[in-house]
Amino acid sequence: MTTTHTDGRAPGYHAGKTLPFRTELRRQFGRRRTQFAIGFLALLPVILAIAFAVGSSSGDSDTGGLIELGTRGGVNFTVFALFMSVGFLLIVVVSLFFGDSVASEASWSSLRYLLAIPVPRTRLLVQKALVSATLSIAAVVVLVLVSLILGTALYGAEPLVTPFGDGLPYVDALGRLAIAVAYIGVNLLWVAGLAMLLSVLTDAPLGAVGGAVMTSILLQILDQITALGSLRNYLPGHYANSWTDALQPTISWNDMFVGSFSALAYAAVFGVIAWRVFASKDITS
Repeated sequence: MTTTHTDGRAPGYHAGKTLPFRTELRRQFGRRRTQFAIGFLALLPVILAIAFAVGSSSGDSDTGGLIELGTRGGVNFTVFALFMSVGFLLIVVVSLFFGDSVASEASWSSLRYLLAIPVPRTRLLVQKALVSATLSIAAVVVLVLVSLILGTALYGAEPLVTPFGDGLPYVDALGRLAIAVAYIGVNLLWVAGLAMLLSVLTDAPLGAVGGAVMTSILLQILDQITALGSLRNYLPGHYANSWTDALQPTISWNDMFVGSFSALAYAAVFGVIAWRVFASKDITS
């Protein structure tokens, strides 16, 4: 004979045990889009190394400066790979993981079954965000590690050299690189929050992902308009390139602190709105 709790819960049901993190992570990691995104970031350093080899052999004076800087050791190669990725590629990857997280469930009609288990809506949103964050961190780490290993193997463990001629020993540069990567991760939080918000507003994953990417591009364009003056300081992503301050002989923390606070603030606002929307209404196009 089946009994139920006084509040109507089935025996053995615990809301905190629904949609386990490990299960959801395994499911999302098994998807083609996850494997393709992380695989492409792992392949990017190889593509850059080939491009450097072709560029140096062609003797193109316009690219000689960048090639020479990027091939001065493994850390310089990694910095170059990050510089090429931060403004667009990493934004696309983060938008993909977060924007697709809930919208894809709605488009497959599997969301209704998850909620009918029932998985509390707040827990579902939190678990989706945690898994998306884990995959995003993994993607950035893969890019950095592959770049560092490949760059060191090809160009040696040379000191970090900046375009201004300053240098840092290889071991010290690794610590600075870790700080820079941590800042990049924090700065991408506003993209994650926006993508998650869009993911609970539409059942079209492409719309959520594309909306976050297009918004980022629009903000980057606005950030280049000097007529906006100090208003640009309040735009999300204005401090996206402040990670390079960690690579100076003396670290400049100011812009990184301000950029981190800005990213966290925007992420919190987008996250709260996403939670309020998802908790109160179903996802529709």
